[in-house]
Amino acid sequence: MPSSNPRISTVSATPCRSTATAKRVSPIIYLKLTLVAMIWGGTFIAGRIIARVLPPMTAATARFAIAVVLLLAIVRIADGGLPRLDRTQIALTAALGFFGIFLYNLCFFVALSHMPAGRTALFVAINPIVTALLAAMLLRERLGPRKWLGIAIAFTGAAIVITRGDVLGAFGNISQSLGKGELVMLCGISGWAAYTLIGRFALKTLTPIAATTYAALWGLLFLAIGASTEYARLDLSRVNWQVAASIVYLGVAGTVIGFIWYYEGVKAIGPSRTSVFNNLVPVCGILLAALLLGEPVLLSMVIGGILAIIGVALANR
Repeated sequence: MPSSNPRISTVSATPCRSTATAKRVSPIIYLKLTLVAMIWGGTFIAGRIIARVLPPMTAATARFAIAVVLLLAIVRIADGGLPRLDRTQIALTAALGFFGIFLYNLCFFVALSHMPAGRTALFVAINPIVTALLAAMLLRERLGPRKWLGIAIAFTGAAIVITRGDVLGAFGNISQSLGKGELVMLCGISGWAAYTLIGRFALKTLTPIAATTYAALWGLLFLAIGASTEYARLDLSRVNWQVAASIVYLGVAGTVIGFIWYYEGVKAIGPSRTSVFNNLVPVCGILLAALLLGEPVLLSMVIGGILAIIGVALANR
């Protein structure tokens, strides 16, 4: 069902491919995407606190139970309620819920149960590579030399941090850098790349708020089914105020605010350029993990973080 919002129809009818189009994008979009990176950097600290206490799908279910309530209220105020979906929209939003909500959050909490928050956040920098390649192959999105250079620089920064500065040594013994937690997080990043690209199609007929709400509803359904198998591992006596506050943070800031602003970016500047901002998430995650959890900050983290920022700036110049 086509959107009744003429502004949405106009935006979706004009692909964000040219430099001229990019120049017309409001600076507020870039500010929001930067703030999203900061918010999502904080989700790794909150997730680390929760992962020590709750099973992964139970934790994710609690997160999205809060998010769905808020999203339903917001979509009613902003759009007058959720639109009725046709078959194509049902399939798209279900796919969004599976890849971006269910799969990513399952991997997110599992990885955080095996790795420190700062190190887990570093893997987000790989997301633009996966997203850009999929966008070029599946959506025929054109990426100029400058954008590819920016993505390459950002990826180099991520590689330096992930390998703790020993990039060449990692080729000789990859197991030193990639364990169970790292592999699970790589799976989650692939799910997020799929979520970003599928969102490009969903946003042609749905507002960012509606698409996010439907994705959260589908994801909550999938997660709740999975959480029913974790009942034997659940110990509510271990849930203290820090865990409760972390769940609220993930539900409100990490999901409602972050997802809506992220999709506004996808709509305005396209999935590849939007996903490049994910390179700022590791930087924020490392700094917050050091400040709040006392995790060490290595020189390789600093060098890699600087390269990630340079890559983001270059790709979005």
